[in-house]
Amino acid sequence: MESKTTRLTTTSYAVMSLLQLLGEATPYDLKQALDRSIQNFWPVPHTTFYDEPARLAKAGYLSQSQESGGRRRKRYALTDTGRQALHDWADSPVTAPSQFRDEGMLKVLAGADPRKVYAGRGDWHRGKLAELEGYLENLRAAQKVKPMDRWRGAEATLVAGINYHQQMIESIERFIERPA
Repeated sequence: MESKTTRLTTTSYAVMSLLQLLGEATPYDLKQALDRSIQNFWPVPHTTFYDEPARLAKAGYLSQSQESGGRRRKRYALTDTGRQALHDWADSPVTAPSQFRDEGMLKVLAGADPRKVYAGRGDWHRGKLAELEGYLENLRAAQKVKPMDRWRGAEATLVAGINYHQQMIESIERFIERPA
């Protein structure tokens, strides 16, 4: 165990956050959960993400077990050390500034016609909005059956994502409707 020398990154905290919600998971389970949640507001390179559980287990932040039969998949769960590290990080008010990366904006800066660049983007945002609204509806329905405090953060990030996509749709529609 080498937790004192292992540097924790935002990818580390993403993995630990998902395990806090899921309890125990395989790397594949984590990847599926990442795609439906964190990836909507914090892109994580998949190769880095797949390697992270083993690195965190080696450092003592996660426990690792292997299924005895079948595909013999590895399963990971938070240890007390991992839970404490995640708690300390989440409780810290210090965060890096937000980043807005939009290739469409870069193209507009380079001289592209914004109406052409954003013509289809509204459809993408509408699709993401519907996806997130569906996740939120499912989460709230599950909470009615079995309320669990640990899902409050997931609900808050879904609401923020829904607001973001609504604002982007409105901005794009206003921009496209402007006279040339």
